[in-house]
Amino acid sequence: MVDSPDTLTGHIQVSDPDGLDSVWLTVDAVQASADVFLETNYGASFGLAVRSGLSGGQVVPVRLEARDLLGFRSALDTSVRVQNVP
Repeated sequence: MVDSPDTLTGHIQVSDPDGLDSVWLTVDAVQASADVFLETNYGASFGLAVRSGLSGGQVVPVRLEARDLLGFRSALDTSVRVQNVP
């Protein structure tokens, strides 16, 4: 659960035996990216803004995407919900 506005924080961990090229994390419309430079494992903490004006119960999409050195892309879609405001 998050507030609106708020900052969603956490840690991501990505791995690929062929080596990683890039990783993207998107929260709503805010995106962060990292060039991984051939590593087979990548982990990082993040803090991305959740915009103001969202109603309690509204779903905020979260997407983690990675591309390996061979060009294959993988994605994980999830979400967080805005807390009900009294």
